[in-house]
Amino acid sequence: MKATFFRAKLKLLACALILSITNLMTTQIASAQDDAKPSKYWIYVGTYTNGDSKGIYRLSLDMKTGELTPIGKVTESVNPSFLAIHPSGMYLYAVNEVGNFKGKKSGAVSAFAIDPKTGDLTFLNQQASLGGAPCHLVVDKTGHNVLVANYTGGSVVSMPIMKGGMIGEASSFMQHKGSGTNPKRQKGPHGHSINLDAANRFAFAADLGLDKVLIYAFDAKKGKLTPNDPPSVTVPPGSGPRHFAFHPNGRYAYVINEILSTVTAMSYDADQGALKPLQTITTLPKGFNGGNSTADIHVHPSGKFLYGSNRGHNSIAIYSVDQKTGKLKSIGHEPTQGGVPRNFALDPTGTYLLAENQNDGTIVVFRINEKSGELKATGHVANVPSPVCIQMMPVP
Repeated sequence: MKATFFRAKLKLLACALILSITNLMTTQIASAQDDAKPSKYWIYVGTYTNGDSKGIYRLSLDMKTGELTPIGKVTESVNPSFLAIHPSGMYLYAVNEVGNFKGKKSGAVSAFAIDPKTGDLTFLNQQASLGGAPCHLVVDKTGHNVLVANYTGGSVVSMPIMKGGMIGEASSFMQHKGSGTNPKRQKGPHGHSINLDAANRFAFAADLGLDKVLIYAFDAKKGKLTPNDPPSVTVPPGSGPRHFAFHPNGRYAYVINEILSTVTAMSYDADQGALKPLQTITTLPKGFNGGNSTADIHVHPSGKFLYGSNRGHNSIAIYSVDQKTGKLKSIGHEPTQGGVPRNFALDPTGTYLLAENQNDGTIVVFRINEKSGELKATGHVANVPSPVCIQMMPVP
């Protein structure tokens, strides 16, 4: 009996020891992961310069507190409304959202070098976007090309990135054609965004005027865009698709529709570059009858939540994402504490959401509840005139 008792006691002690060691290892791993996370991010803010703004503003985000602190001088540029950072972290690219560039009906794209020690920007060069009012751009994953969407006239272009970060003349130009059902907003095409899939094989251009997301095969080596088969996916008439986001698992994608204030969820076939609509859901709460248009959309890094901005209701719409189907369920709405929240950004760790209120000239920092997806204001607010776009990178 005594031997049995002691053997049982030894087993319990062994189990307790193993559990203790496991907990210690888990704590050490979690601590190491936390130490590996950046403590600060540089925040670059694109703006409209038809008011008080001078160009691209820079701030730092403290990851412990959520505090935003202005840093450095403003980099002067005309209407640098949307920004993109090179995968190397060495360069930044900005659209110049204008309708006339060097006497031609075109906007422009500007290239800047990023100082690795200070985050300062140095102008490199500028190229015509071949279409008016360029409003969105991305750098492809190889870092060899900048892809741009032109709102006026509705087109997309690809520009090569040269040695030293400068951009060359457009290597590919695709003109959209057609119209939508809304005579005030959709008389012709209006390219509003362009994005790439995880494999860097296909580009997706949301066109507000056509109620379509046009799909292009993309050759990164040649910088060429060619119509895919299928060439597009259609959203409900009069929707006005604006911005586009992939789910981290690559099986789902989402487009936010500006005119009808909706989000369309889609499945994605990565082999064919094909999108299939699954669901369209409103961005507004029941009973809201005021004017509204949507702007930006982002999926949380965990893939559990999706966020969209409402201009008019002045809120961030929050959804949970069904991991098996990709469909959305509304969680609620968080006021952005200002007027006309244009774009917004999630930090790469999914800790904070930074909402830009274009009319109020503020950026408001919210902490994201990792379990519920809900937002809570941190109390940290930064003043930036006419903010439109946020891009961020870790401070080295």
